[in-house]
Amino acid sequence: MIAYIKGKLTSVQQETVIVDVQGIGYEIVCTNPFAFQASINQQVTISTYHYVREDTQILYGFQNDDEKLLFTKLITVSGIGPKGALAILGGADAGGLVNAIEREDDSFLTSLPGIGKKTARQMILDLKGKLPAVAPAADSTAETMETEQAAPEAIQETQEVLKSLGYTDKEIRAVASDLRKEKSGSTDELVRKALALLVEQ
Repeated sequence: MIAYIKGKLTSVQQETVIVDVQGIGYEIVCTNPFAFQASINQQVTISTYHYVREDTQILYGFQNDDEKLLFTKLITVSGIGPKGALAILGGADAGGLVNAIEREDDSFLTSLPGIGKKTARQMILDLKGKLPAVAPAADSTAETMETEQAAPEAIQETQEVLKSLGYTDKEIRAVASDLRKEKSGSTDELVRKALALLVEQ
């Protein structure tokens, strides 16, 4: 298995980054490739998960080991494959996701891309009590979630507005994590924030 890739970041694309390692370009699928934009043409180390099946081999890349560990846990849940796990991580930071699972917060989980009520309950059933080591710094109290992150309902409404404006799911996932970090805000405020972030990309 390939645990990490260390080399020169040569390209950042819509879904992937390419890292040159002694003349070999490794294409790595990432949650938000643009997070690596500042390191273009520089040496980077990207934590990876080597996904191998009979008909395919894909390298999935992560910004840190916590994100990678959470990815490996998510793909053990029935109904969640690598692409789905990557979309989930693009819609929430590791700490927020762990908190939601530990608190059995269905509304938060169902606001994530591709997660319905059935899958949300399966995530809670399979992962509750098994994730604290993934994000030990996360505060598990409901009060902290309410004061430090935007409400899941507002996030979901913002995503729908962005879709109606013509933005793709990939573009929306690229800014979703930043939106969740907003301490408060109405849907209108979050839409303005999202549009500003999308313009910067």
